[in-house]
Amino acid sequence: MSIEQRLESLGLSLPAAPQVLGLYKPVLVVDGLAYTSGHGPLKAEGGFVCGRLGEDLEIEAGADAARLVGLAMLASLKAELGSLDRVGRLVRTLGLVNSAPDFQGHPAVINGFSELMKQVLGDEAGVGARSAFGAAALPAGWAVEIEAVFQLTD
Repeated sequence: MSIEQRLESLGLSLPAAPQVLGLYKPVLVVDGLAYTSGHGPLKAEGGFVCGRLGEDLEIEAGADAARLVGLAMLASLKAELGSLDRVGRLVRTLGLVNSAPDFQGHPAVINGFSELMKQVLGDEAGVGARSAFGAAALPAGWAVEIEAVFQLTD
């Protein structure tokens, strides 16, 4: 089953690719790898999920926000590549969580993104190397920001 078909079978629809908010490329393809810039938790109705984990948001809300980041990132990949079926596998994920100083659930929050990638790309291709960090602040107060690297197929 293709990635595009898997999205449909999961009942998932992608938002419009997020607008560029600065001087960067949302996706840069080099030597068969697609590097994504940091993406935020874009809501379907517009705007972003904002707040601090451990203060304003609980882990489940953070994981939901990370899942929204995944959908936004897939939208950027599709806009750049023309089709998600060019994506071979997830290679690496870097997740940043806007969190209170004593919050320690960063990996559980970023699991929202990781679980989506596994569903969409498959059990093997959707699981890559990963790091999850806490941040004192993120752009526009986002709850989560994630960047990733994907290997492309020919």
